[in-house]
Amino acid sequence: MVTKKRVTRKVTPRKVNPKGGTYLDKGIELIKWVDTPFKLIAVVILASLFFLGYFAWDSRQVILHAITTADHLPTLKEQEKLLPIAAALQKDTDAVSVVVYKANLVVNSRVTVIAIGKEGRDKSIDGSMSSLFSASSERNAAMVAMLNGEVMCSKLEVSGKTTEWEAKQGATYVCRGSIPPEVGAFAGYVTAGFKVQPEDVNAIKVRINAASTEMAK
Repeated sequence: MVTKKRVTRKVTPRKVNPKGGTYLDKGIELIKWVDTPFKLIAVVILASLFFLGYFAWDSRQVILHAITTADHLPTLKEQEKLLPIAAALQKDTDAVSVVVYKANLVVNSRVTVIAIGKEGRDKSIDGSMSSLFSASSERNAAMVAMLNGEVMCSKLEVSGKTTEWEAKQGATYVCRGSIPPEVGAFAGYVTAGFKVQPEDVNAIKVRINAASTEMAK
């Protein structure tokens, strides 16, 4: 009598997302969601953030909403109207620098509109363009916070031309606030730089929100 040898086959388990569902299910769900050009752009930007090392999955709806409603968002006031608001912010907070940026989430860009330093208005970096989200985890964290309606304060990380300029003004600590401050309503943002961390950071945040509200139209 010939005994047949039983053959066992190893089954590889499907990878499961610890937050629920498989990664394949999540991928299919994402593909079904992308049904407009704006959503496609949003996915590309979010994918870029993932590969840059910072992916705020919990904030994805806020980011996507801000991108897909870009045509209906508030805008910044004209430069001559922004200047006195920025100057008042600097005076009231004893900031060594104040920088106002115009933002475009759809193309992931920011443009320096106004820069005020320890000697007053400085036009040397006017018009400077860079990315909103970048390889800087500190900047990306600040972006997500602002889209969530928060003022983000942290140590200054020199990662480009404008942050280098802020450092030259003596800034080591910065606070950033969305213009305007409402969740998802993002036309740009304002940054106030300080020599050292202010004693009352909450008061600084309130003053930045007041200024950023004035800066939007």
